[in-house]
Amino acid sequence: MALRNAVMAALLEGEASGYDLAKGFEASVANFWMATPQQLYRELERMETEGLVSARVVQQERRPNKRLFSLTDAGLEILRAYIADVPAKPTAIRDELMVKVQCVDIGDADAVRTAIAERVERSTAKLARYERMRERMLAGRTEDEYFAEADRIGPYLTLLGGMDFERSNLKWGETALKRLDQRAARQPVPPEPRGR
Repeated sequence: MALRNAVMAALLEGEASGYDLAKGFEASVANFWMATPQQLYRELERMETEGLVSARVVQQERRPNKRLFSLTDAGLEILRAYIADVPAKPTAIRDELMVKVQCVDIGDADAVRTAIAERVERSTAKLARYERMRERMLAGRTEDEYFAEADRIGPYLTLLGGMDFERSNLKWGETALKRLDQRAARQPVPPEPRGR
């Protein structure tokens, strides 16, 4: 999937500045797509040149003027064509932590354990943030009520996918930490070197 598709999907929520999109990616799209603000700004410029988004300048008194982007009809058509392009490519996993875990038996197990614990901590924080987003989206409704009443259900469905992903990270991380701890407890402590 190209970054432009994720940007256009975010613009379905309405007009947004590059800053708004960067914050939105961090808050709502992060459960399925990561991008730096610099990548977003570069992509918005390309998309504007290609006629997929349009921008208008909003004058501001005490701050620099800002540009608000919105989808054009051409952008919406590209997004519709993208949606219809079946099947979606399977996710390719490139996870540096997993490479380190694969090599844990020949290296610094404590460093790997620390990296796993950090991932568990990040996943815990993300899951809490996603749960707050879920509560805001539901606004006191049950999921069934939300699905029956909401104008758009895609953002909620992707949020559920992000929550499941972080739960999976947590489950794996907790299991990995437990097994590493068990393994460390079995290992004999090497003797102290004797003085000569």
